Amino acid sequence: MAILPIYTYDHPVLKQVAKPVENITDDLIQFVNAMLETMNNADGIGLAANQVGDERAVAVVDLSELEDEKKKSKIKTPPIILINPRITLFSEETSDSEEGCLSLPTYRDSVNRPEKIQIQFFDLQMHEHTLEVEGLLSRVMQHELDHLQGKYFFERVSAVRRAMAHPKLRRIQLGQVEADYPLFSPKSLTSSRFPKKRK
Repeated sequence: MAILPIYTYDHPVLKQVAKPVENITDDLIQFVNAMLETMNNADGIGLAANQVGDERAVAVVDLSELEDEKKKSKIKTPPIILINPRITLFSEETSDSEEGCLSLPTYRDSVNRPEKIQIQFFDLQMHEHTLEVEGLLSRVMQHELDHLQGKYFFERVSAVRRAMAHPKLRRIQLGQVEADYPLFSPKSLTSSRFPKKRK
């Protein structure tokens, strides 16, 4: 399975609203497996399809490599495949926590989000699920669903903090950052997923 390059700020695909998946195909299953491998290769805990240049409403989340600080052991949760996900309820209780993003290497900031959500989605067997989640899992799912709506996490911080982050974002935009995983910068608009238009 190939490791996919992760698209970085501000490639146009990252501002597109994802398109619903209508059918489970072999291509989709292979793509989801590639997403999981790409996310794990980058030591990520969440990844949305448009972060690897795809327009489908798909995201993956995997917290299994994180340690439970109280038990000093790995969190025993399998990867979650989110197909056509939508959040149906948000808690009034919110919390601030620092977030990063594989599409924004080297940039982190604190984001205020609802502590708990109810989320509906389909799995790879096209079975529908409704989950109530909280804490880190809730935050990661909200972050990935933001991606599927064409939104970066920094769009949820104050205007002052966004202004302070501008130099970092500009360096990412210009491809002047490095990461331990393959990147696809906005300067690389000649990939096979975004071929040059014929004149």
